[in-house]
Amino acid sequence: MSKDSALTNLKLNPFDANVMVRFVGELNENLKFVEKTYNVKIFQNGDSLKIKGLKKNTELSADALIRLYETAGQGFEITKETLHLCTQESSDKNITQTTVIKTPKKSIIPRGINQKEYVNNIYNNEINFGIGPAGTGKTYLAVAAAVDALLNEKVERIVLIRPAVEAGEKLGFLPGDLSQKVDPYLRPLYDALYEMLGIDKTEKLLTRGSVEIAPLAYMRGRTLNNSFIIVDESQNTTKEQMKMILTRMGFNSYLVINGDLSQIDLPKTIKSGLSHAIEVVKDTKEIGFTYFSSVDVVRHPLVKKIIDAYKLFEEKIGK
Repeated sequence: MSKDSALTNLKLNPFDANVMVRFVGELNENLKFVEKTYNVKIFQNGDSLKIKGLKKNTELSADALIRLYETAGQGFEITKETLHLCTQESSDKNITQTTVIKTPKKSIIPRGINQKEYVNNIYNNEINFGIGPAGTGKTYLAVAAAVDALLNEKVERIVLIRPAVEAGEKLGFLPGDLSQKVDPYLRPLYDALYEMLGIDKTEKLLTRGSVEIAPLAYMRGRTLNNSFIIVDESQNTTKEQMKMILTRMGFNSYLVINGDLSQIDLPKTIKSGLSHAIEVVKDTKEIGFTYFSSVDVVRHPLVKKIIDAYKLFEEKIGK
């Protein structure tokens, strides 16, 4: 063994043989995934593991394996998503624990430094911006925080806003009532609500008005008190629309504005309201900003690589 190599031993004490079966995966595929991720070799002998490789890599892989083992011990199957999240989180051992958001259907645990900072910002500031690529959990975590606030009676309603750029915000020609007209644009928000509350409870809250659809074009002239307001896809707002959103906030309300500045669908001649707002209020106290990057993507690992590839390509052509 070279001077840079290390050998880390893990002794596991499963209370059930099925825990080890879930932990190692079919044909040891979970262990192989960790080996490939950290460039180590893992040797299993019953409940004992030996990890061989560079010292830092063996420490990180041991941390990831412990997370996987704990997940398996809770009765969960180890999916590819689970593998990715456990290895991603173990890559920075300085991450501090933060709030676990509990909803009726599931508990949401922020992953990585930026997700945890984002949730902490939401709980500590009345206005927050979440800026970064798709798949980083901005919308999902904001909806979780909103559900938590509603169920704990911190607010009286959740207001979901998303600009319908593709329809030019002229929704009249679409069939159906107001809700049906904007449903396609609010679907990611609905999906998150269904997952956390269930379809029946979500529909009851919608009927009661505790969860409200608020198309951007219909926000003028309103003041939203006792509300948790989420603005999704805010990169597709104009400067005037963004100012209007920021000034709709009433007493005892929380506002989370999310967007991805690399996915602006506005005409080239119109500046994004999100990028303009960042310049205007960046030094304003009590407004939180969280910047996400491809490192924070919690979708398929290839999504991170695709985001990086697009960013590199656009930098090369000077976009």
